[in-house]
Amino acid sequence: MTLKSSGNMKNGLVIADSGPIFSFSLIDKLDLLTSLFDEIRIPKAVWNEISYDKTKPDYQRLCGFFKDKTCDIKGVNELTFIMDCGESESLILYKELNAGFLLIDDKKARNIAETLDIKCIGTIGLLSIAKDQGFIGNLKPIFEMFLQNKRYYSIDLLNAILISKGENRLFDKNP
Repeated sequence: MTLKSSGNMKNGLVIADSGPIFSFSLIDKLDLLTSLFDEIRIPKAVWNEISYDKTKPDYQRLCGFFKDKTCDIKGVNELTFIMDCGESESLILYKELNAGFLLIDDKKARNIAETLDIKCIGTIGLLSIAKDQGFIGNLKPIFEMFLQNKRYYSIDLLNAILISKGENRLFDKNP
């Protein structure tokens, strides 16, 4: 999987699952998606996941950003027995629209997608590229915000990215 990480080149169409959407909304960086991709689409099931709770503080931001980016899948969703509806519709929509990338964090769903030759990228990988392109500064405060708000990512992965970018490590759970 190769995501263009330099210059002003964008990366075509991305299909996004709700996990990364919630993470980017938490840090108020949904705009990174339009900076890095020509087009963003979400399936109806993901729309339902991000728009069902009108009491959430980021409800308006999410609905405003994604209201015109929602698509119905044309095929039958036969994947719900192995992953949730949003993830499975994201995989189907990727195939139906011949997308360039699937933005997904769930490990099981991502592994299944990759066995179907779907090009996946996760929140952390996209943030790493955004930093390389100068769209964001330090990653450590972002990673700390994720952890404080129960957005669960591997501490080892986060520390590896921080070290590779010349930033200080997060505190390890076990000293």
